[in-house]
Amino acid sequence: MDLGIAGRKAIVCASSKGLARACAMALAEAGCSVVVNGRDAATLDATARAIAAETGAEVVAVPGDLDSPEVRAALIAACPAPDILVNNNGGPPPAPFSELTRERILSGVESNMLTPIALIQMVVPGMAERRFGRIVNITSSSVRAPIAGLDVSSGARAGLTAFVAASARALARDNVTINSIQPGAFDTDRSRTMIDKAAAATGADPAGLRAMREAKIPARRYGAPEEFGALCAYLCSAQAGYITGQSILIDGGAFPGAF
Repeated sequence: MDLGIAGRKAIVCASSKGLARACAMALAEAGCSVVVNGRDAATLDATARAIAAETGAEVVAVPGDLDSPEVRAALIAACPAPDILVNNNGGPPPAPFSELTRERILSGVESNMLTPIALIQMVVPGMAERRFGRIVNITSSSVRAPIAGLDVSSGARAGLTAFVAASARALARDNVTINSIQPGAFDTDRSRTMIDKAAAATGADPAGLRAMREAKIPARRYGAPEEFGALCAYLCSAQAGYITGQSILIDGGAFPGAF
């Protein structure tokens, strides 16, 4: 399927690995030029080179922490007129509710709510003027079904979702859409690290623990990052202009609700 975005320019945040890397790859395959970002410059450079080699797309790497205004400014300097923004940022580490300090909560809100909002504010005026814009916020299935220990992540990402809901409707007339994707369990470095930590804390076998978690997913497996990237690319497509203000769950059927 031709997504109709060949030649478009995309910024994909925190995309040196994981789900956002898959989004950057899918957009590059669709013909977009892509700006990628990550905190580790070496990993980011390797990602940029791999995407460019596989797709032939123009890929620019902007290293740094997105919570820094200077890094956000560098992203816009690298892509002054973006057509697509994929918001992503590192989530706060799991922690018991009793251990959450004000500082830890504020740090999570900064990374997973305020930073994406700042980037959206930077790009939407130009998108509206050019009458094309696609913004996708990578949040989490825990926004819909909170997970114990991810209280800060769930709260901050839910705040982002609610904060941009009205703007999504206001911008629709200018062919600018804002949607979020709520991933469940995916086969990423982060999920593997979380399993290893849980296994170490309980003395369980990591492979057995993963198998037990997969057994609770109706699809009986973790998602592939490429599946996530394909969904993101479609939401950024020319054909997706009638989808806005939506939170799309992609979790292999794990959430048991009908709506």
